[in-house]
Amino acid sequence: MALGPADSDGTIDAGDLVGTVRSLVDWFDRNARDLPWRRTRDPYAIWVSEVMLQQTQVQTVIAYWTRWMERLPGVHALAAAPTDEVLKLWEGLGYYSRARNLQDAARRMVTELGGVFPSEVSALRALPGIGPYTAGAIASIAFDLPEPLLDGNVMRVLTRLFAIEGDPKSRIVNRHLWDLGGRLVRTAHRSDGLGQARCSRLNQALMELGATVCTPGKNPDCAACPVSSGCRARRLGEPGRFPQLPPRVPPTPRYFATGVLEHGGRFLLRLREEPGVNRGFWEFPSWETGADEAPGPVLSRHLGVQPGAWEALPDLRHAITRYRITQRVLLARLDHPPGGVTDGSTGTWLWAGPAELEALPLTSAHRKLAGRLPRGATAREAGPPDRAGLKARNCQAGRAGPLSAHT
Repeated sequence: MALGPADSDGTIDAGDLVGTVRSLVDWFDRNARDLPWRRTRDPYAIWVSEVMLQQTQVQTVIAYWTRWMERLPGVHALAAAPTDEVLKLWEGLGYYSRARNLQDAARRMVTELGGVFPSEVSALRALPGIGPYTAGAIASIAFDLPEPLLDGNVMRVLTRLFAIEGDPKSRIVNRHLWDLGGRLVRTAHRSDGLGQARCSRLNQALMELGATVCTPGKNPDCAACPVSSGCRARRLGEPGRFPQLPPRVPPTPRYFATGVLEHGGRFLLRLREEPGVNRGFWEFPSWETGADEAPGPVLSRHLGVQPGAWEALPDLRHAITRYRITQRVLLARLDHPPGGVTDGSTGTWLWAGPAELEALPLTSAHRKLAGRLPRGATAREAGPPDRAGLKARNCQAGRAGPLSAHT
């Protein structure tokens, strides 16, 4: 019989839990991937890795985490760093609010906690950007506390191991999964024969199993699973039926007109200052359009560029959450800067040279666009840019921003 939320306590034998925990920890000790953040118990390093790993592949994160730790090795360094440097280090990982939350939380630790990293889940949850999963990961992995964690990998392992019916993200089933995770990690905590860091190893085993063996789809590698003999989904002959996630929402198409203005070897950028995931990043000026709306008139109206000055570049396509975005890109090479922004927007604009394009934080799509710019127009300037002087030298605020190109 499949295990349900209402009868879980009566159907999971305590002895079975002990055996499951031991099998998982032993398997992890033999099979864990050698990842750089697993070589430390530093809560700061583990925190950064866990935030980066959310919805990002491990192999991608390794280089980002290594570079971050070299530049910002601790809470005090992160708290004191310029925000644009933090965003630049995060560039390409997406979900940029996570980088800002990391810095906000570091500043809180410095100003309110004396730079001491808290270990208790309640104190961790009080910091910006730290939810139940991240708090459980830090508390258990860095401090070896018997705190559960539940990410997509652990959710998949538990729903299959105990054949849990229903949407694992629904309130009742999700709470049940947290309870199961808690029982497992507390069992590890009480098991003296498991050695040191037993809570840390148990929770990492659950994540590692879901990432490498109990993978999504209909054909997980049950032959390599250390707990397959007790897996209820496998006994039912249908491990791929779990977790029972609802159908995905169909993607929503969105279209943008994006203008690349070049004058005197520099390119016009606009700073994203409005609240949202991309706040603090620079972009080529862009406006959302309808699916059938031509980009030229939109860009000419907003940027004051003559319609005949545009030449088409290839469309840029990318995805953000449930959106499938098409940027229709036009390039205008100008002998004189345009007459000004005509949409009434205020904000910060920048005529950026090639070295500045490289140094400033750009959103992933616009970084890709910068890499596509025609050769010759982006020849590198001599020497690295003066990061501290970029705004003072080239930025203009308000509607008149594009009027003054510094060349």
